[in-house]
Amino acid sequence: MNNTQATLSDDPWAEIRPYQDEEVADVLARLARDPELLDALTRFRLPRLARLMPRLSRALASFAIRREVRGVSDISAFQDRIADYMQRMIRNSTTDFRVDGLDQLDPNTAYLFIGNHRDISLDPAFVNYALYLAGRDTVRIAIGDNLLQKPYVNDLMRLNKSFIVPRSARGKRAMLAAYQKLSAYIRHSIIEDNHSIWMAQREGRAKDGIDRTDPAIIKMLTMARRGAERQAGTGEAIAELRLVPVSISYEYDPCDVQKARELHAINASGNYEKSEFEDIRSIVAGITGQKGRVHLRFGTPLSADFDSPEAVAEEIDRQVLAGYHLFPSHYLALEALGDAPHLLDLSEVTDADRARFQARLAEVPEELRDWWLTQYANPVRNCATRE
Repeated sequence: MNNTQATLSDDPWAEIRPYQDEEVADVLARLARDPELLDALTRFRLPRLARLMPRLSRALASFAIRREVRGVSDISAFQDRIADYMQRMIRNSTTDFRVDGLDQLDPNTAYLFIGNHRDISLDPAFVNYALYLAGRDTVRIAIGDNLLQKPYVNDLMRLNKSFIVPRSARGKRAMLAAYQKLSAYIRHSIIEDNHSIWMAQREGRAKDGIDRTDPAIIKMLTMARRGAERQAGTGEAIAELRLVPVSISYEYDPCDVQKARELHAINASGNYEKSEFEDIRSIVAGITGQKGRVHLRFGTPLSADFDSPEAVAEEIDRQVLAGYHLFPSHYLALEALGDAPHLLDLSEVTDADRARFQARLAEVPEELRDWWLTQYANPVRNCATRE
């Protein structure tokens, strides 16, 4: 038996779980010499030097990585460095960050946080930062394998406690086995490791501003429990996972124009083809772009009083919308579209809010404006239907 087989035999989650402390040093050393990562960093930070003197620019990038991670020997230390970047990002790209509901959750208990999904990396990053500020352990983050095509992206995400959600398995049997393993890992993390998890309420971001849970996610979460004890119902399986809905609300979405472009293309031609590095560019845009105010709301754990995945999804949706914070941008978008005037509440909209909104709208191409506005208006409509 070779080392890889021994590792998989000893650790059934080795292929999908986050990296562990004893793996950190090797992964960081690998990142410091990864040519694709070095090229990506130099193109972003030193574009002229990268073009004229690529070998020197890579050497400088490698040195910068090794200097940045000096003294990092475990996951906690790595996340401390991430927290420094989060603080800088929040300072530079948001005007306010507020958290509600976390104080109602036991700090010593693991939870399955399921949140609405607006940004590839920032949704769980803000959850993690809220936990970090409260002195609590951060979450393990579910991330689709479609985002991990580059080895260095895989390494960086798993260093930051991400685990892999299979989306590229071929064939029904392979996909079923992959989701069975994923379901078992999530239960293992929460119930046996007492380690919280964050995952999105559905695959892909809510590009139209409509937050809706996919019941297939709930079915996956209960697969391992049903496999162990067939008599266990959906409600009991979910209650054991201590599922807590989470609402994240952005005053402005840095990827709103790109999302509007995708919605427009689908409407016009029936499909949208992503460019090769579009997801990576979306991650960068989300981190660096202006977000205005950000509000995070933790809900209450679901009980066992649900008899189907659809009922669980409905309760997640109810709590997500109940916790969603409507900003002036949402009401101003609804006003600009000229419909549902009975839902407008402009009482807290200031002249500065209106000027900021108009300035952002002016930068949106004309053919994308209705799609752009709809992203912000839909949460007002959706929250109203839940009241």
